[in-house]
Amino acid sequence: MTRATGTVVVVGSSIGGVRTAQALRTEGFTGRIVLLGRDADLPYDKPPLSKQLLAGSWDTDRITLLGTEAAEAAGIELRLGVGAARLDTADRRIELADGAALGYDAVVLATGAGARPSPWIAESGVHVLRSLADATALRRDLDVDGPVVVIGGGFIGAEVAATARTLGREVTVVDPLPAPIGRVIGGAVAEHFTALHHRHDVATCFGVGVEDVRGRAGDLWVRLTDGTELGAGTVVVGIGAVPDDAWLRDSGLLIDDGVVCDRHGRAEGSPDVYAVGDVARWYHPDHDEHVRVEHWTNAVEQAAVVAHNVVRPDDLRAHRPVEYVWSDQYDWRVQIVGRPGTATRHQLLGDLDGAGARGAAVYTDDSGLLRGAVTVNWPKALVICRTLMGAAATFDDAVSRLADLPARRAASTR
Repeated sequence: MTRATGTVVVVGSSIGGVRTAQALRTEGFTGRIVLLGRDADLPYDKPPLSKQLLAGSWDTDRITLLGTEAAEAAGIELRLGVGAARLDTADRRIELADGAALGYDAVVLATGAGARPSPWIAESGVHVLRSLADATALRRDLDVDGPVVVIGGGFIGAEVAATARTLGREVTVVDPLPAPIGRVIGGAVAEHFTALHHRHDVATCFGVGVEDVRGRAGDLWVRLTDGTELGAGTVVVGIGAVPDDAWLRDSGLLIDDGVVCDRHGRAEGSPDVYAVGDVARWYHPDHDEHVRVEHWTNAVEQAAVVAHNVVRPDDLRAHRPVEYVWSDQYDWRVQIVGRPGTATRHQLLGDLDGAGARGAAVYTDDSGLLRGAVTVNWPKALVICRTLMGAAATFDDAVSRLADLPARRAASTR
């Protein structure tokens, strides 16, 4: 049996929602598709917000995911500038923030995640970065000369710091961890990322928290928990994301750090409700747990699986990705596969120091299997590690394969 007709409403117009709507057509769905988005802008890609768009090297046309003409050609109705307010699973109805309602035969929740709000309230000049509007507001402040303090040394924080340096700003990155993204890649490898900041004349305050931010744009003060005070013209807060699931609290769905789904992307107990992307927390059979992954690639791959399952409910596919994320920081293209942060041992190959850095760290645990890898400016190594992760290869196999690539020096195992 296939569900080729009827109405599918996709709630959320970022990458997961757009790719789901497009994949429904690829799967042969001929019915009505409504793509609902709270943002009034045409659907756009978010990774460039902290990089090319913030730097001014790209305009909004470069990040558009689905234009009006393309949507019309695909038979996708765009309902933008109005969010979903409530989901009624009993009557298969979505109530909108403007008072209207949409009925559905199947609904795909792709509302993503929002930036965790800043707990520090200043008069102005304190930014988060998750939307086009956020990026536009931040760019206006970055156009004004003055120091920039970035609170949070993760991917967004590092990318904003790199962009701000490109624009000529003096930058300081603050994070309570002793090294940036240490939870993701382990403290020893993360030390190389500290050196990366320093090599680009970005100051770091790691291992210390933020107590308060006060003042206004152009005249801000950031007080750290060790008593240090940093002056800033602009402050950027990148302390994580929160799934956009509050509007679903009375829907009857199981909500626990996102919409809890089975391995097929179906919301638990509601076979006509699916979730994709940052808002989805689905059962991953390889890890025997429910996981929520905030990565662009995961949203794209999950969208294809869910679209198939919407159209072919008697031929369900499981979402079993090899986790992958990338980040552009200064002159580094950083690519991560698997779960390095859960490993107990790693080995470095190549070189992660200096301007010509090109290397990889591969990770394992007591199982002896390859559990993850971090590569820097080494695309061939990334391809090998991603393939080996999908094949459940051993750590020793990965090390051997990378060591066979030319002009790489292996470092000691730790």
